[in-house]
Amino acid sequence: MTAPAPDLAQFYAWPQGWWVRAMMLHTLDSAYFGPDGVSKSLSNPRDREVLLEVRRLADVVLVGAATIRAERYKPMLTNAVVAIVSPSLNLPWEEPLFGESTHAPIVFTRSEAFSAKSNSSAFTLAMQMQEQNKVQLVHLDDPAIDSLTYLREQGHQRVVCEGGPRLLESLFPFVDELDLTTAPYLVGTKPEGVQDIQAREMSAQSAEWELANWWTEDSFTYAKYLRQK
Repeated sequence: MTAPAPDLAQFYAWPQGWWVRAMMLHTLDSAYFGPDGVSKSLSNPRDREVLLEVRRLADVVLVGAATIRAERYKPMLTNAVVAIVSPSLNLPWEEPLFGESTHAPIVFTRSEAFSAKSNSSAFTLAMQMQEQNKVQLVHLDDPAIDSLTYLREQGHQRVVCEGGPRLLESLFPFVDELDLTTAPYLVGTKPEGVQDIQAREMSAQSAEWELANWWTEDSFTYAKYLRQK
């Protein structure tokens, strides 16, 4: 059974008002990165088109620090601002993402630990980047969960969370839509935490989600799940 590829702009259109999307790419055995340690080796051109379409009209692309370090994000040249959850401020500050994006990235870090970082190289680099207007540092009690409140208060409405899995685990209770790409691979690895995250989420919230639509192409499956209100 197959479902033909849709018009991506229509399939991934954003609803009106506040909306939080989560995007995940995984394999048949639930790995979320390939043997090289990054997700790009599991992706294909169509999956990347999906990612770019969702970003195109998003207000915010929300990402965990580990994903930024592993994937080495290129500068964001769309209207969306990159928001990074990084309690430790351990980020690749030398990357063009900082300084060449259309909007300076937002970095959410812990407020109570901020003063303790004053002697760390990561803290020093972060402060230098902020002084150069290449980043906006925001101190929050819980950088993951409180980030959504901050973004909403700033007037942002369309938020897409691109991972990693630990950030998604924290935000799942607040996600309205899950866009899940399944790659036709068996990687044979068990990424730490991801199966446990999925198992807890499915057992706790399976009755609250529904498969709204799906399609396949080149043995990749693209599914949209919506939280039942």
